[in-house]
Amino acid sequence: MTDDASVSARALPVDTEPGSRLRALLPDLAPWRASADFRRLWLAGLITNFGTFLTFVALPVQLKDLTGSAAAVGAIGAVELVPLIVFGLYGGALADAYDKRKLILATEAGLGLLSAALLLNALLPEPAVWPLYAVAALSSALTSLQRPALDALVPRIVAHEHLPAAASLNSLRWTVGGVAGPALAGVVVAYAGLGAAYGADLVTFAVSVVLGLGLAASPASHEAAKPSLRSIAEGARYAWSRKELLGTYVVDLAAMFFAMPLALLPFLADEMHAEWSLGLMYATVPAGSLMVSLTSGWTSRIHRHGLMVVLAAAGWGLAIAAAGAASNIWLVLLFLTLGGCFDMVSGIFRGAMWNQTIPDELRGRLAGIELLSYSVGPQLGQVRSGGMAAWTSVRASIWAGGVLCAGAVGVLALCLPALTTYDARTNEHALRLRAQRKAAG
Repeated sequence: MTDDASVSARALPVDTEPGSRLRALLPDLAPWRASADFRRLWLAGLITNFGTFLTFVALPVQLKDLTGSAAAVGAIGAVELVPLIVFGLYGGALADAYDKRKLILATEAGLGLLSAALLLNALLPEPAVWPLYAVAALSSALTSLQRPALDALVPRIVAHEHLPAAASLNSLRWTVGGVAGPALAGVVVAYAGLGAAYGADLVTFAVSVVLGLGLAASPASHEAAKPSLRSIAEGARYAWSRKELLGTYVVDLAAMFFAMPLALLPFLADEMHAEWSLGLMYATVPAGSLMVSLTSGWTSRIHRHGLMVVLAAAGWGLAIAAAGAASNIWLVLLFLTLGGCFDMVSGIFRGAMWNQTIPDELRGRLAGIELLSYSVGPQLGQVRSGGMAAWTSVRASIWAGGVLCAGAVGVLALCLPALTTYDARTNEHALRLRAQRKAAG
């Protein structure tokens, strides 16, 4: 929201009609109405999200059927980690140096070809194991190359004042997929088979590419540096110089490292003699995120984004701690859902800060760093939670991790005051970028 609009909004009387209050909670559709490119990007992402979850469920199921080894299934995460780190950083440099539309289309087509490879392997009389690992590693690499370009494109196709609403709508797209995608995938794999799951994923990529062809060209800024280690280091130095941005990265890393309990949920369900609840446990966090996304209209009226990131990350930790300490399964589900709500609030305001303050010529490289901050943390968190559970107990690992998360977030907030004092109306970087976009029309 512009400064003038903020003043005007404060001068208006508050409408207390129930219908008005309800509309104020619903997602702000301004980016959807104003930008045809945003609509295309949003729909393409929604469609491929469902397809991705089909493969996300089908691939480990096939690996389990072929090997019968839990270690073999767990190794998927290991083969994905290195490509995620390497290509996430390089993908950010590519997004700054080349046309983002072409980069998105090329990687989307590549991901579709990988789905075709999985389909062909599944149709063999004796499917091989090694293609599953190869596709997992290549998919991680292509996704890491694509994601910075996607993130960097949004500020170009959405008006500056609509960026918080765009972050909320994109979060809604992801959470809808996170809740409905695994459920749909389970049904398809169980009743139609692995080939149908991979085939459906291939179709979603084809539809996404067709939608992407309608996007306008998004060439590199004339100030953009060519992809190199030096250009990646330049992005890292910029991130380090912006302590409010640095705060969003380290707070999210701390939250995911200390309080990511997904690896322990099967064991928690067993301990509570509630094996029936495992599916609900996995659905709680995305369900909580979806609840916030569906009522995210209020986020466009908040300007202290950094403070909201800190409060939400601490709330996530406390909710996970409460879930680990609760002795009633319904309380566990309630607290996990509450954790999902806090996680989404943090994500919305992190995205708003990134989109409203990072210069266009650095947007891709910073998006690559962002990718690492919210992707590496959960994977390391699984290692932390599993190791601590082996040393202590499942319940102790969960509740202690939540407490450590809240404490770490508090310490980081004290060490990085620029994060909690950030205000989108007065921050120099937000004002500069707003003025540049207004001058550019």
